[in-house]
Amino acid sequence: MTALVWMLGIVVATTAASGGATDWPQFRGVKGLGASADTGLPVSWGTDENVVWKVPLPGAGGSSPVILGERIFLTSFTGFKVPGEPGGTMDQLKRHVLCLRRRDGKMLWDKVVQSRLPERSRIRTGHGYASNTPATDGQRLYVFFGKSGVFAFDLDGRELWHADVGSRLHGWGSAASPVVHGNLVIVNASIESRSIVALDSKSGKEVWRAQGIREAWNTPLLVDVGGGKTELVVGIPRKVLGIDPATGQRLWSCDTGIGWYMVPSGVAHAGVVYYAGGRSNDSLAIRAGGRGDVTGSHRLWQLKKGSNVPSLVYHKGHVYWAHESGKAFCVDAKTGEIVYEERLPRSDLIYPSPVLADGKIYYTSRRGRTFVVAAKPEFKLLGSNELGRAGMFHASPAVAGGRLYIRSDKYLFCIAAE
Repeated sequence: MTALVWMLGIVVATTAASGGATDWPQFRGVKGLGASADTGLPVSWGTDENVVWKVPLPGAGGSSPVILGERIFLTSFTGFKVPGEPGGTMDQLKRHVLCLRRRDGKMLWDKVVQSRLPERSRIRTGHGYASNTPATDGQRLYVFFGKSGVFAFDLDGRELWHADVGSRLHGWGSAASPVVHGNLVIVNASIESRSIVALDSKSGKEVWRAQGIREAWNTPLLVDVGGGKTELVVGIPRKVLGIDPATGQRLWSCDTGIGWYMVPSGVAHAGVVYYAGGRSNDSLAIRAGGRGDVTGSHRLWQLKKGSNVPSLVYHKGHVYWAHESGKAFCVDAKTGEIVYEERLPRSDLIYPSPVLADGKIYYTSRRGRTFVVAAKPEFKLLGSNELGRAGMFHASPAVAGGRLYIRSDKYLFCIAAE
């Protein structure tokens, strides 16, 4: 009995350190795939149905919720160009790092980060000054605020370090989110310094920097390529790149033919990465693990259909996404053949990335309508749900503990089957 208790203690401690099965530790959840093993999520909800709680947020933002145990982490901004509020002045611009209690949405702490000025006086279409989703390794929280830098906090909100990764600005703002790899925090600073920067997670000191990263608003993807090896993959105009996450060395590149910016983040399965992007709205599949120019050898297929803003999800041999215009796609992951292309009814623009859970895909539009679609190669709309007049929804939903967390620029909602 003593030995059994000791072994259970080790298991519990290990789970706590690495993040539990129901945690959502970064943008798009575990491994950045937009998928959860949780079951029992609701198909229908409304302002008075299956909403466990709704809490107002101090300030606006497009960052997505990050969940660790009983804590929800989020960012927002106040003081300047907040939608629906007086304009304010630039020197009043503040960023907020928030921690809420998962069971009831109670605010546990709110840490204010002063902005490095000058900032852009206007960010297009309300994207705002808090669009980068935080990441956690279970010990610390890492937050990226563009020109204002990267910050590390302990789980009680004490600032541990601050790092500068560049000072450039863009009229569309900054949106790529940090990812954690071992003892590194990796940040796509495409806007700020045309580079990807790896920082030591304990000190914030720069470990490596990969140059030549531009017009890339997507969050890098860590891909298991077998043999205990991992590659960092990122999309830039005309190419998808594979990088050694330990050193920053470029390993391979694949031509995409996508001539402009890359916004959707990639998704991977069994060593194959799937990307979309650009105004051309192309999509493609690439087998990771190559070296040099792999366009001819590792590009598996390319399709003249894709996504300009929302990312993709993979499920049982198929890749799913919704174009920002409201059209849903299912593609055979092996061949690139379109299985279906269906218009979502009464959809406005879709900016949030989808989440996959319990055999269902959740697509949320900018005005808060969430379409629930069966994760099957036959299109079946299971639900269409609204949350009332609650602002604009640019953040991607999060899933944890059988609940769905949806954030607007005014509120955070917790949704569950009751």
